[in-house]
Amino acid sequence: MKKHNILETAGNVLKIEADSIAALIGRLDENFENMVGYLTGIKGKVILTGMGKSGIIARKISSTLASTGTPSFFMHPAEASHGDLGMVSQNDAVIALSNSGNTKEIVSILPAIKLIGAKIIGFSGNKNSRLFELSDYFFDVSVDKEACPYNLAPTASTAVQLAIGDALAVSLLKERNFLEEDFAKLHPGGSIGKKFLKVSDIMHKGAEIPLVKDSALIKDAIIEMNFKRLGLTGVIDENLRLCGIVVDGDLRRALTGSMNIIDRPVRDVMTKNPKIILKDALAAVALQKMEELKITSLFAVESEDDNTPAGVIHIHDIVKAGII
Repeated sequence: MKKHNILETAGNVLKIEADSIAALIGRLDENFENMVGYLTGIKGKVILTGMGKSGIIARKISSTLASTGTPSFFMHPAEASHGDLGMVSQNDAVIALSNSGNTKEIVSILPAIKLIGAKIIGFSGNKNSRLFELSDYFFDVSVDKEACPYNLAPTASTAVQLAIGDALAVSLLKERNFLEEDFAKLHPGGSIGKKFLKVSDIMHKGAEIPLVKDSALIKDAIIEMNFKRLGLTGVIDENLRLCGIVVDGDLRRALTGSMNIIDRPVRDVMTKNPKIILKDALAAVALQKMEELKITSLFAVESEDDNTPAGVIHIHDIVKAGII
């Protein structure tokens, strides 16, 4: 038995699937634009359904839609016919994936979806099908052949389903003006989400902020620094505005010049006009500022016009949050 060429086989599969996806470009027309326009203004959710391999692709498309600003979930067609159609409302759209367009489990729930009043969007490779007949919007995902040598295993057909799903999701993303910051909000556990953490998300706030009045003594500042354990304390004036900062280095320099400093006013050793950052700034920006200034902490203030301390962020907080 002649051994087949593995690389040739793999390359052939990729070419067939790539050609099948490329063929979709010529099918993009006003119908696709109308579909995107409808889904952009939808009041309900976008529900994906499909059986077998198409069901797996439907799950992935639903996940992509949900993570890019279009509320979506997957509904198993077999379970739908046994009560899960209760998930569907008249404000929803159901995207049904079926290569044949006549999948029994899909076809059996289409009339009920129509009765509910939800729109049906069909992704199928067969325009002579029940799915085509009952769809409000339809996209042709037919392929000339599967990458399977027997033209049986769903390969090219599922590749084009996935590709048009991605095209739909990205089109909706742009129509909704869904920004990188919005994407981060839906991915708080990943590196993308951490990139958009704000100073206010991780800073020490409230009773955790080390602060003393400008009328306090240096010994009071030392006690506050020791208690809050951040290696610094802010100094506030009678209006509770930040007017200075005392760090370990300030105390060491003061000790070098005088043996008895603990009963001196804190204003004698504080650094005036300390470096600050807005509480709504990105934590990554705070890190950049610390690196440029070669410091390890920044006081966060309410706004450019309000110097009231809102919190303090330490480089350890940034490390702990996973930003670096």
